[in-house]
Amino acid sequence: MNLLSVQGQGFLYVIILLLACVIVVHIVKLALLGYRTLGKKLPAEKPKKPAKKREQEPVYFIVERKKKRSKPEYTEPKRIQFK
Repeated sequence: MNLLSVQGQGFLYVIILLLACVIVVHIVKLALLGYRTLGKKLPAEKPKKPAKKREQEPVYFIVERKKKRSKPEYTEPKRIQFK
């Protein structure tokens, strides 16, 4: 008994094929990346020198005071004459 029509089966097969292709491509890319890194050796870590302790210099913050907005002064509207 078919639960899907012919078009539904075709769509399902296309989705499965697409997912399989995507997975295969990613596996091949990761395999090539891993193969390239096999011959490389990581550089030996040099022992880190302890940093010299400096006296902490004070930090000054420059803060600008907020300025009050001047209240706008409106004048009497001008009359416009059209000719």
